[in-house]
Amino acid sequence: MIDLSVNIAGVRLKNPILTASGCFSYGEEAGDIYDISRLGGIVTKSLTYLPREGHPPPKVVETDSGMLNAIGLSNVGIDKFISEKLPFLRRFDTACIVSIAGSSIEEYVMLTERLAEVDGVDAIEANISCPNVDEGGLEFGAYREPAGKVIDMIKRRAKQPVIAKLSPNVTDIVEIAKSVVDSGADAVSLINTLVGTAIDIEKRSFKLSNRFGGLSGPAIRPVALAMVYKVANAVEVPVIGMGGIMIASDVVQFLLAGASAVEVGTACFIDPLAPLKLIDGLQDYLARHDEKNVRDIIGKVRRS
Repeated sequence: MIDLSVNIAGVRLKNPILTASGCFSYGEEAGDIYDISRLGGIVTKSLTYLPREGHPPPKVVETDSGMLNAIGLSNVGIDKFISEKLPFLRRFDTACIVSIAGSSIEEYVMLTERLAEVDGVDAIEANISCPNVDEGGLEFGAYREPAGKVIDMIKRRAKQPVIAKLSPNVTDIVEIAKSVVDSGADAVSLINTLVGTAIDIEKRSFKLSNRFGGLSGPAIRPVALAMVYKVANAVEVPVIGMGGIMIASDVVQFLLAGASAVEVGTACFIDPLAPLKLIDGLQDYLARHDEKNVRDIIGKVRRS
């Protein structure tokens, strides 16, 4: 038997495969297809305090080896999540990580306080890095001081471990990572999407209603992998890697680079069963290399 379990800031995951925020909604659709208890965990769609419609369509555009999205953090809001979505997630034997996003530090604090009141939330992922909203998002995640301040305020109210989700759209992601860890983050996740755009040359207009969106998919994997490696070697907390993970070998690369777990996003749009295939593929890789424990390969890439 191969042990796929990992520990993220005290939260035990049966395997290192998580679904990325915004790419798995609240798990209900996938729950109609397979037993989502097989997953290591689910990261919910980012929640704001009040319901949010997000940007008007078109919100998603395909690109070479990826996609652009400008959803604009559309979500049901914290009240409806607690009353309608969380009871569904509690039915499954998988970690529930709730992503939160705010346009102000006060909104992050209010969201954290509400989540501290309920059972069934294993951790909070603070989305301080959304690139396609006008308020919040990168205003907090792009610089050391505001990134550290928002995490500090969340940690003061949180009863669950706090994961800081980091942006690649910064000068030095290692410095941001150090700032949020110094401010109490129990783990970091990276990378969020890269800022991009696409133009329709016949209409001579932007393809996204918001003009700019977040680029995800295989095109950003090399960037994500490099940043995960740099951050994992600079902080003492667990790192969750994401960015263009499509097949099991991608998962292995992130683990070797130092990630303790991964989040899978764009692949879920292409194949709803992708997370399960990654779990099976990871197990096959470990078996081929006579590894009995997935934790034994974390951070074990050779430097030369």
